[in-house]
Amino acid sequence: MAIRDEQNERIATTVITGFLGSGKTTLLNALLAHEDMRNTAVLINEFGEIGLDHLLVQEVSEDVVLLNSGCICCSVRGDLISGLRDLFIRRTRGEVAPFDRVVIETTGLADPAPILHTLMTDPLLTNKFRLDSVVSTVDGVYGSKQLDDHVESVKQAAVADRILITKADLATDENLQALETRLHCLNPAAPLYRVHMGKVEPKKLFNAGLYNPETKSLDVQKWLREEAYAGNDDGHTHDHHHSHEHEHEHEHEGHHTHHHDVNRHDDHISSFCLTFDEPLHWDAFVTWAEIFTQMRGENLLRIKGILNLVGEECPVAIHAVQHIFHPPATLPAWPSDDHRSKLVFITRDLGPDVIRQSLLQLNAAVAETSGADAEKHG
Repeated sequence: MAIRDEQNERIATTVITGFLGSGKTTLLNALLAHEDMRNTAVLINEFGEIGLDHLLVQEVSEDVVLLNSGCICCSVRGDLISGLRDLFIRRTRGEVAPFDRVVIETTGLADPAPILHTLMTDPLLTNKFRLDSVVSTVDGVYGSKQLDDHVESVKQAAVADRILITKADLATDENLQALETRLHCLNPAAPLYRVHMGKVEPKKLFNAGLYNPETKSLDVQKWLREEAYAGNDDGHTHDHHHSHEHEHEHEHEGHHTHHHDVNRHDDHISSFCLTFDEPLHWDAFVTWAEIFTQMRGENLLRIKGILNLVGEECPVAIHAVQHIFHPPATLPAWPSDDHRSKLVFITRDLGPDVIRQSLLQLNAAVAETSGADAEKHG
C-alpha cells in the first residue's frame, strides 16, 4: 500500500442506506427534484421501488432513463461493478448526458459494507469514482425498535457520514430525543438531521469526503471531531454534551446518559478516536493495517484518519471499511495547527486499547530498525 495523491477529478459517489421503510425512496424522490441534483446519475435496485413517473422524460434503454431534473437513472440488478462501468462508458461515448455525481440506493436489508468494499477495491471504479459520503435514513417512529431487532440497521447508522431521522413529525419529542442520543452514541461525529418528506438541502449530504470542490477546502475536521469521542471509556460516549443539527437549523444542546441494554445490537458497537503525539512510520502503519485487517477485519466497521508520518511534511488521509483500505491521499496542508495523527474507529466488539498498543509496538519496532540501519550506514 503506497501513498497516492487523491484524484479529486474522480466522480463523487454517495451511498444512501437505511432500513426497510425508513424513507430512502421518499428522500431520493425529493433530492431528484432539487436543482442542485442536476448532472447526477442515480443507481437504484428496481425502478418499481421509486415513483419516477413525474420525473421521467424519456427512456434511453431498458435500464437507463433520463429525468427532467437533468439526472440519469438506472437500475442495478445485482452487479454494481458492471452497472457503474457501463454507465461510465456510456458517459464517455456521449450516449448519456454527462454527470459529475453518482448516488447509489441500497436495499433496506443491505449490509452497506460490501457496497463500500466494491467502490474502494475495483480498479476501474477507484480510478473513475471516489466514495464521497454515506447517508443513512433512520425511521423516527420505528427506528429504536429496528436498532434493537436488526443488526443491519445498526451497521447502516454506524458507518454513515450523515444520518437523517425521517417521519419526525409523527414521533413524540421524547422518543426523538432518545433516538438521537442513541444514534449519537453509536456514531458521534455524524451530523443528525430531522427531515420531513425527504426535504433536505443536497449540500448537507454531499462533499463529506476529503475534499469539497465548491469551497476547495478539506473536510477532515468535520469527520475527525476528536471532541465528539471524548470520554469514550468503552467506546461509547457517556454523559456527553453534543449538538444535533436539524434541517430547520435550530441547534439543541443537551446532557444525556446512555444506558446499556444487553439485548441491543449497538452495545457491541464502539466509536472512538485515537491520537498519537509522535509521528508514525508509514511502514509500521501499513504492516499494522495488513495484520490487523486480516485478523480482525470483520470487527472494523469503518476507519478514518489523518496521519503525521516520519519524513512527510503534509498529512496523509486514510479511509477503510472492514478489510479494505481506500488508496491513501496526501493532503496539500494540515487543516489546523494540530499536527497529531488522529484515527477514528467504529468497531464491533473491539476496544481502543488493543488497537493503540499494537500500532505503537509496531511503530517502535520500525523506528528501532530504522535507527539501526541509519547507524550502520552512517
